[in-house]
Amino acid sequence: MNDLAFDVIGAQGPREYFEHLTSETLAHAYVFSGPRGVGKKTFARRLAQSLLCRADKPGVIGYDDTCASCALFRAGAMHPDFLEHEGALRIGERDAGVRLGDDLTARELIRRLSLESYSGGMRVLLLGDLEFSTHHAGNALLKFFEEPPRGVVLIMTTISPESLLPTIRSRTIEVRFPLLSQRDVAEILTRKGLDARECENGARLAHGSVTRALAAIESQEASVRTQVARWFFDVVAGGTPEEGWASRETLDAGLEVLKGLVRDWIVLRSAQGPPLFSDYAEELRKLPVLPATHMSAILDRVDEAQRLAQTNVSPTMVSEIVRMALALSLL
Repeated sequence: MNDLAFDVIGAQGPREYFEHLTSETLAHAYVFSGPRGVGKKTFARRLAQSLLCRADKPGVIGYDDTCASCALFRAGAMHPDFLEHEGALRIGERDAGVRLGDDLTARELIRRLSLESYSGGMRVLLLGDLEFSTHHAGNALLKFFEEPPRGVVLIMTTISPESLLPTIRSRTIEVRFPLLSQRDVAEILTRKGLDARECENGARLAHGSVTRALAAIESQEASVRTQVARWFFDVVAGGTPEEGWASRETLDAGLEVLKGLVRDWIVLRSAQGPPLFSDYAEELRKLPVLPATHMSAILDRVDEAQRLAQTNVSPTMVSEIVRMALALSLL
């Protein structure tokens, strides 16, 4: 085991969980849940490489990075026994000719999973940021859970596991991924080739997410962060600013900024620790002290807004939910 690699930064809990498993105790389906940018898909790909690696090992974690199977992962080539798809699954009859990674149907997915392994071993399917285009698409996938093919492991990643069908969720094992430490984020950014200054700034503003770190580094997304913060302070001051930051592209990142600002509002007014948004600390300290029940209600509404952001509800309506929660808390 000492000669095997598992190149994942952070995710200590999930790693310890899988280190205690063997091929006999491995389940057929997992849900990797947690915020964006904490390494769920990276961990899933390394787990897939471990499962398909030809090196002998007592458990399921680790790969030698030298066998023919690992060579495909190392080269970024398509491994015949590793299927990866990101985004929505649809339902449809015209499955022929659909390529994995494009507009994949649940029925085509089931058909592919029924095929034999190319190497005679396991097969691994990763559905990243999973969502279903319709309720019927989710139901179609149930066939996999009712009659799971032998030797197939399905891994789904999501930021909102509660959005999955209960019948699917109940048939999987959920593995939660926590936020990354600032040191972990800095190391990941360094590996991505960013200079020392960018790594330091990105890690400081990441709040545990590489996605947020990269967004903060990029000037366009940093502008979104500034827009959301100005909107937040204007609303708390009693204004009704336009929600120009709320679009399909920026909504998720904007809600994370709002959640962080509310969290800092609580922390700074109760002297419970350092703020996440140190550059807004002085403005946050000037905000009124609210009852704990009010602050809890605001956080609940932001959580609700994040769930709605994953649906077809308009971004403006989602941001309005947060605005009303902030305004009502100050009455």
